[in-house]
Amino acid sequence: MSERRAKALFIACSIVAGLCTGPGAAAAASADVDRWQFHVLPYVWLPTVESSARVALSGLGRDVTSLKAETGPNDYLSDLQMAAMVMGEARKGPWSVYTDLLYTSFGNQETKIRDVSGPAGLLNTQIGRDAKRDLSTTVWTLAGGYRAIERDNVEIDLMAGARYLTMASDLDLTVQGATGRLDRRRKVSLDQDLWDGIVGFRGRILFPGSNWYIPFYADIGTGESKMTWQAMLGAGYRFDWGEVTLAYRALGYDFDKNDADLTLYGPGLGVGFHW
Repeated sequence: MSERRAKALFIACSIVAGLCTGPGAAAAASADVDRWQFHVLPYVWLPTVESSARVALSGLGRDVTSLKAETGPNDYLSDLQMAAMVMGEARKGPWSVYTDLLYTSFGNQETKIRDVSGPAGLLNTQIGRDAKRDLSTTVWTLAGGYRAIERDNVEIDLMAGARYLTMASDLDLTVQGATGRLDRRRKVSLDQDLWDGIVGFRGRILFPGSNWYIPFYADIGTGESKMTWQAMLGAGYRFDWGEVTLAYRALGYDFDKNDADLTLYGPGLGVGFHW
């Protein structure tokens, strides 16, 4: 994640926290304050996956090389082996428990190598266009929340919790020299397994007299990674039984291992149920 985006997300969290501690912050009383309410939202998210890492690639004449790779839905959908995505919430009064579980696995899919650079900058070297990646990842977010603002036109929860990531990722490369001569084939492992603490906010902008609303979410954290962050903005429509939501979501990690980073971003569609 770039420093500019990290600062922007931090400022957004700070502004919302300031609003929630100001004179207008109050959790409105509800007729359902004494009973538990539950909400489950299965969803489909089709992100573009961007990653970069510093690795040793002998044959390029450099000890350490930076690789940037990109994989989109058009590349991996045909090789998708399994996916499970669901959000859930349990609420009683202003207090809530929120969770989000994302699991996906695909193998041997086409991957675009955007650029290759060494200590002196971009290398006069090619990585075969048929580079392939195996990826299996689980991202689990668990947080407690407090309804800090509840009005006719907006609801905002402050959150604190943790996010867990386990990722097994192998990138198969064909390394070529400047003349196009095949130097060697190389497999690069980008495996990760770590926990991070997070803080953030989530909520909805409501339109009184209408079933339409705008959901939003943002968090930022650190721990076993240098930084993790997530943001979401969408549009939803409420029914008596639940809602349908279309949103754009982004999730990012900055790792210590291999000086790597990972960003997933793209549209998603969910159907929620509440009782």
